[in-house]
Amino acid sequence: MALSALKTALSLRCLYRLQKIQAHMMSSNTGKEVLFERVGNAGVITLNRPKILNALSLDMIRQIYPQLKKWEKDSETDIVIIKGTGDRAFCAGGDIRSLADAGKVGDPLTQDLFREEYTLNNAIGTFKKPYVALISGITMGAGFGLSVHGQFRVATEKTLFAMPETAIGLFPDVGGGYFLPRLQGKLGLFLALTGFRLRGRDVQRAGVATHFMESEKLGALEKDLVELKSPSVSDVAQVLNTYQGQSTLDAEKPFALQQHTGAIDRLFKASSVEEILENLQKDGSAFAQKQLETLAKMSPTSLKLTFRQMQMGASMSLQEVFVMEYRLSQACMRGSDFYEGVRAVIIDKDQNPKWKPSTLAEVTEQLVEESFKSLGDRDLRL
Repeated sequence: MALSALKTALSLRCLYRLQKIQAHMMSSNTGKEVLFERVGNAGVITLNRPKILNALSLDMIRQIYPQLKKWEKDSETDIVIIKGTGDRAFCAGGDIRSLADAGKVGDPLTQDLFREEYTLNNAIGTFKKPYVALISGITMGAGFGLSVHGQFRVATEKTLFAMPETAIGLFPDVGGGYFLPRLQGKLGLFLALTGFRLRGRDVQRAGVATHFMESEKLGALEKDLVELKSPSVSDVAQVLNTYQGQSTLDAEKPFALQQHTGAIDRLFKASSVEEILENLQKDGSAFAQKQLETLAKMSPTSLKLTFRQMQMGASMSLQEVFVMEYRLSQACMRGSDFYEGVRAVIIDKDQNPKWKPSTLAEVTEQLVEESFKSLGDRDLRL
């Protein structure tokens, strides 16, 4: 009886917190979480939640998507620029804590958020006009989805990029299954499994950003972009190339992974996560040992789902990837590792998640297969 009462109390607490979040999301202030401006012939989107690193909410998604569609059809809007308020973050991700609270009480946010976010990501990927993301500061998770599918991503010395989802029982979604396998060699798989952090010019060297420049010149760049008259993609590229050409910051500093790219291609060329671990153990180098230690901390289920996601996504269209990732998102919401990951990293911050299953061997092929199965009428439709 005591255990039952405790579970009921916890459920009610999650429900109460979720209701508070939703009430806040629907308040009159939420319109200020994302700003829209027409400057010259440009549409400018500003993520405006600097205190929480411009984290993306469902309400923001519901504002950005129709505005983007409107600008796509508007003959007077020739280019779209997206940026974040403040210098700490472009967008550090989504509000995973509220997502976890929603999942615990069966709230439809766990379906709506993923469905509408992926729909927005696809709209960016198919946008018919030049789309420029100024990804200065932290760019992770949802920030990746708001940027990488557009034609241009401009990094600065303040950019910090990572896809850390395997550490919280998720997978690198928002189209990560399309974008990451298309990076050079096995770099994308390495980033997806380990959550390795790229900084500054390295974000461009890895292929995540298309350009690099000093953050102090972003204002001048934006001014030049909005003054372009009916620019083509090549016109925008020329402006960005000019700024990049003038940038000397860290130009002589080698790519952080330069001496390891050969090892990454060799060690992560495998038919399973287990084989990658075997390769790393046999290699015995300091770099290999570091990756073994990192992977040992990740959710075994997330590692296997991510590996399969990268395998399949490499030969899929962007739209097919989003459909696949929506299925995976719902599998994670049904499981337990996401909730445990959020507890360990976000709530209690003990950094000691108890994954279930706790080993790769216990993550069965059946569990993986079921995570990729069609949801029938509930599948994502783009």
